[in-house]
Amino acid sequence: MTLKEKIAQLYGVWVGASDEGAEVAPHQHDMEEPVDLDDLLPDGLGQLTRPFGTAPVDPALGALSLMRTQARIAAANRFGIPAVAHEECLAGFAAWGATAYPVPLSWGATFDPALVREMAAAIGRDMRAVGVHQGLAPVLDVVRDARWGRVEETIGEDPYLVGTIATAYVQGLESAGIVATLKHFAGYSASRAGRNLAPVGMGARELADVILPPFEMAIRESGVRSVMHAYTDTDGIPSAADDRLLTGLLRDTWGFTGTVVADYFGIAFLQTLHGVAGTFGEAAGAALAAGVDVELPTVKTFGDPLLDAVRQGHVSEELVDRAVRRVLLQKVRLGLIDPDWSPVPPALRGVDTDSLRGTVDLDPAANRELAGRIAERAVVLLRNDGTLPLDPRTPRRIALIGPNAEAPTAVLGCYSFPIHVGGQHPDFPLGIDLPTLRDSLVAEFPGAEVLVARGTGVDDGDTEGFTEALDLARRADVVVAALGDRAGLFGRGTSGEGCDAESLALPGAQQQLLDALLDTGTPVVTTLLTGRPYALGRAAEESAAILQSFFPGEAGTTAIASVLSGRTGPSGRLPVSVPRHPGAQPSTYLASRLGHTSGVSSIDPTPAFGFGHGLTYTTFDWSDLTVEDTEVPTDGEVRLALTVANTGDRAGTELVQLYLHDPVASVVQPVQRLIGYVRLDLVPGERKRIHAAVPADLASFTGRTGTRTVEPGELELRLSASSTEPRLTARVTLTGPVRPVDHHRRLHADFEVHPGL
Repeated sequence: MTLKEKIAQLYGVWVGASDEGAEVAPHQHDMEEPVDLDDLLPDGLGQLTRPFGTAPVDPALGALSLMRTQARIAAANRFGIPAVAHEECLAGFAAWGATAYPVPLSWGATFDPALVREMAAAIGRDMRAVGVHQGLAPVLDVVRDARWGRVEETIGEDPYLVGTIATAYVQGLESAGIVATLKHFAGYSASRAGRNLAPVGMGARELADVILPPFEMAIRESGVRSVMHAYTDTDGIPSAADDRLLTGLLRDTWGFTGTVVADYFGIAFLQTLHGVAGTFGEAAGAALAAGVDVELPTVKTFGDPLLDAVRQGHVSEELVDRAVRRVLLQKVRLGLIDPDWSPVPPALRGVDTDSLRGTVDLDPAANRELAGRIAERAVVLLRNDGTLPLDPRTPRRIALIGPNAEAPTAVLGCYSFPIHVGGQHPDFPLGIDLPTLRDSLVAEFPGAEVLVARGTGVDDGDTEGFTEALDLARRADVVVAALGDRAGLFGRGTSGEGCDAESLALPGAQQQLLDALLDTGTPVVTTLLTGRPYALGRAAEESAAILQSFFPGEAGTTAIASVLSGRTGPSGRLPVSVPRHPGAQPSTYLASRLGHTSGVSSIDPTPAFGFGHGLTYTTFDWSDLTVEDTEVPTDGEVRLALTVANTGDRAGTELVQLYLHDPVASVVQPVQRLIGYVRLDLVPGERKRIHAAVPADLASFTGRTGTRTVEPGELELRLSASSTEPRLTARVTLTGPVRPVDHHRRLHADFEVHPGL
């Protein structure tokens, strides 16, 4: 290959599929200049950026458009190599008419990796069917400050939860033949003050022990084939130019063999935002040297600037060769260079291409059922004074009040297609059925009178609707307060990319509305559709009940209604703490002793509801803790067992969470951290015996020398219902020498569940 042909494999072009089935057209964007495909394609093309996720297009005709474009790309270059087509898939395939699943924060709330794996496989099959090869998900950023707008895209504030759920997602996506992409590597979520794309002030130990473990787990266990660098700089080094991160750690230590792709425009940012490169050519050279293989979303620095830099001797052609080898190997493994490769995707094989519109269904009944199961398992019951469940057979007057009462898109996150793309095409139909909360309550409670008032907007601060809302509340038997967020991009919402919050107070006048509803004396069920946790003021103690749902997707309101009625028992648990005070940020449960409340600060970061918290409609008893040996060597494992019984009169789900507390260590540790969990579905009277083998490796941390070690000494293994609700504690002692461990260490406790006696 010539130098130009090699470089052509290292960039993408942002395109939009044709709704008439014609070839794709380059996307016009304010951060890029238009490209000339006729000029580019004779040298080849590495990627096609979001052909389905740029504008609304019928899926079948989009597949035809992509197919015709791939045939053109392969025919135009000497080697017949097509492009890799990639799409967003953070809350489902981001295409018009595709299933809108719950956002990743809801995945975390399920604490159910198997269910997330099932969802990702379904997403992957839909993408593969229409000719897509790569998905830009999942996000493995650990929440460090809930004011950050992209909290909805994360799985939670604990690295073990993030790692296990994200790894399952990757396994599902990859099982369908889609290249999953870990992002954002690394540290994006730790930006100062929760501001998007802000500097990251973080020490090496926080990076090693909080930010990196989810990526390490996914690299080791999921078969992932791509990683995306983060936008941010950490301690002055941008991720896109960090060879210690992208090559030294990712490849040389962890053994990653796939491709590293740029976050959109991230290589150019080395020059325009970070100021570590004087020209686009220098930026391209720095990224290549660090280990970035593919520039996305379109050709900018890896085009003529890189070509000139190599020809002038400023960038070694060996770096180009290294990257193109990785790209071509991935295309080989995708079957794109096979002699019998065909551009025809599975959805179009053997069909008449003259009458395709409406023939590809990306939201079939099986998808909707799966989206509903996830949404149901992700609903978190934070508080309940006995008001819930509401018996649907009892006639009652329900006042549904709040800005999300009749908003169809209140269930969708920023990266769902109707929000991310559809918002720019307001006259185009949504493409999927989105029942409002009112629709779902009317269906769930056929004998009830459902009265609706908006009260106020999500963030407009308007209070003129209070009078009507409070009048309805006083006449009702129960109030369902439908509050929360509106997803959007770059300030067009209250949650989403670029929609960072100054504090964790409910947006607009919603807290005022909630307080006024509480003053009516009618029981208030506070129902939250949000992308982040919010402080609820007095409502945290005075609400009759509180339901938290994190953008639960197209089946979300149905799931909420089913939990309100008791048709579905609540089983979600908080993947992020709910703050008691809106300004006590940043704070997560992963805090050292100095990070907790004290008598020397007037700010109390104690949460209203802690990480892992969630109630059910039944009761459980935990008992009979046994520990096989209270002294084990630093290379051994602790074996313990306990019994959990459903002592109530309803079926329910208990989540046994295992936390590690290290009272004395050579460096400051969080008071506790999650190291394992297991879901238990129990019918009334049922008992289960849980056996756990906990390797000493899980007590490892990065010591003073920068080496991960297991230290001898006392430990507490806390078996808890949440980070604030320990139930049983095993005290053990690790014996023997300080033991260094590396990336081959064990990452999980082994759980076995047996019928209880």
